[in-house]
Amino acid sequence: MQAPQPQRRLSAADVALMIVGIMIGAGIFRVPADVAAAVSTEWQALALWALGGLAALTGALTYAELATRFPSIGGEYHFLRLAWGPRVGALFVWARIAVMQTGAIATVAFVVGDYARGLWPNGPHPAIWAGAAIAGVTLANMFSLEAGRRGQMLFVAVEVAAIAAILAAALWLGLGDGAAPQPLPDAQPAGTGLGLALVFILLAYGGWNEAAYLSAETRAGGGGLVRALLLGIGAVTLLYLSINAAFLFTLGREALAATPAPATRLLEAAFGPAAAAAIAAAVIVASLSTINATVITGARAMCAAGRQVPLLAPLAGWDQARSVPRPALLLQALIAIVLTAYGATARDGFTAMVAFGAPVFWLFLALTAAALFRLRRTHPHAMGFRVPFYPVVPLVFLAVCLAMLWSSLDYAAFLLTSSESGRHAGVLGVVLLLLGIPLIRNAR
Repeated sequence: MQAPQPQRRLSAADVALMIVGIMIGAGIFRVPADVAAAVSTEWQALALWALGGLAALTGALTYAELATRFPSIGGEYHFLRLAWGPRVGALFVWARIAVMQTGAIATVAFVVGDYARGLWPNGPHPAIWAGAAIAGVTLANMFSLEAGRRGQMLFVAVEVAAIAAILAAALWLGLGDGAAPQPLPDAQPAGTGLGLALVFILLAYGGWNEAAYLSAETRAGGGGLVRALLLGIGAVTLLYLSINAAFLFTLGREALAATPAPATRLLEAAFGPAAAAAIAAAVIVASLSTINATVITGARAMCAAGRQVPLLAPLAGWDQARSVPRPALLLQALIAIVLTAYGATARDGFTAMVAFGAPVFWLFLALTAAALFRLRRTHPHAMGFRVPFYPVVPLVFLAVCLAMLWSSLDYAAFLLTSSESGRHAGVLGVVLLLLGIPLIRNAR
């Protein structure tokens, strides 16, 4: 008897909203200051943000061809398996379960915890808030795909409203109706260099690749997915350029570089002390949006893997009535919560989780980029979208992936030799990847 299959229930707008929700997170409230410190003019900073959007677009176009010519809820797992064989696919699945997806969920959950602690200083430890966020979002998605979809619409609406408030504050100050905030007296911009600035920017743009896991549930087939990718990344790029322009031309480059929380200071100057709490709440909502979309797509990869890897067969269950992979959702949440417990042992759980997952993530993203070249040769007649300006566009994307892999390994090595807490997190991620090698023996 054939296993129940996903149905095409998501519109291009639904998928675009999920892409926006994944990409727009706490990073946009943290990264602009680091980028401003790396450049000499406001226009250079905006040019780097535009370049980041173009880099994400090369990846989106590459993924659009892979996802429309080879649609599957398995996403990257399906592409890697077709291109490099079942063993590489099985190792990717293990990496996604133990390191990448669960680590990404835990990373963003720590943002929820940190900002919740800021709103309620005497409340629970940030790791408690992080675990509660993961559990709550997962339970909603176990109820039905519709619950996750509706939640995503609400989260993205609040995110966009928060960014609109920042733009309004900048306009208010620009018209002279408020006192522009000054740099903190004891803060000095720390130069980083253009290379590291691009690393920050590309991290802020991350997450668009998750749409590949929805290719088999998107209405209008490949055309719908391509429209969703272009719409989602285009919207995020415009929002990022707008919010950075608001920071740069209201605060000034030097003030922005020396201001740890520019959104909070900007809203406080324009609208009063309640702005700090408002921005904290906005960051929490943005983080919940990212967790929600990541939970939806991550569990689908685990479900697809359960149908191919014997040791993961319990994850293959699909609730046809609710259109959700409930066993995969449950396991994903449990692992992510365990990772938040590990992150709680570090001084900065967010930093520890970034070091934990980044090297493994960029390794497999590079292998996925390279898969397009192989699949063009081995499956020349597969129908679907074809990336324009081949092979230039996918080559640029592959180069970006390799550069990010090098940077993440360099960052992990830096932590290992420093006195920072959580300095073994990067090594732990690689070790967990290697522990999954026995899975490839039984992969089919």
